[in-house]
Amino acid sequence: MNKPQFYIVTGGPGSGKTTLLNALASKGYQVVPEVGRAIIQREQNLEGDAVPWKNKQLFYEAMLAQSITDYTNCFSQELVLWDRGIIDSIGYAILENLVISPIQRQWAEDMKYASHVFICPPWEEIYTQDKERKQDLALAIKTYEVMKNTYQRMGYTLVEVPKGTVKERVDFVIEVLKQQEDERNNRNR
Repeated sequence: MNKPQFYIVTGGPGSGKTTLLNALASKGYQVVPEVGRAIIQREQNLEGDAVPWKNKQLFYEAMLAQSITDYTNCFSQELVLWDRGIIDSIGYAILENLVISPIQRQWAEDMKYASHVFICPPWEEIYTQDKERKQDLALAIKTYEVMKNTYQRMGYTLVEVPKGTVKERVDFVIEVLKQQEDERNNRNR
C-alpha cells in the first residue's frame, strides 16, 4: 500500500482556494475543509475569544490543534486535498508575530504532506470580505507571501494554480495530481 498523499492548497484569503476544492470534491476527491473559517464560525456562535480580532494567539493554537487532529484522523486515506494545513497555522503565527513553541515547530516538520503544494496567488478581481474574512486585500497579499515563504523554508515545492475559470483550475490540479501519481508509480517500480 502506498503512503497516503495529502496535498495542500494554500495561498492568501480570497484567492479561490475553497471554490477550487469544492469543485474537486464534486468530482469525488476527498477534501478537508479550512479549519480557520470553522473556528471563527464556532467562536462567533459561542461568543468566544479564539478569533483573530480578539485573541490571535488563541486562534493560532486552535487552528494548529484542529489541523493536527484532522491530519491524525485522516491518515488512512489514500489521496486527500487540504484547504490549508498545519504549516498554514505556523505561517499565520509568523505573519502575526505570535509565539511558536519548539514542539509546535516539530509537529509541523514531522507531519508531512505531499512534497508539491498548490498555491493560489492573490486575485483582486475575485477578492471579497465577509463576516469571517475581515482582512483587506493588502493583508491577503502579505499572507500569500508568508505562506509561500513558510512552505519553501520547510522544503515543499510550490505549484502555482493559474488564474482562470473554476474548470480550468480544476483541470490544472487534476493534471498535476496525475503527473505526481505517475512519478510515484515510476519510483516504486
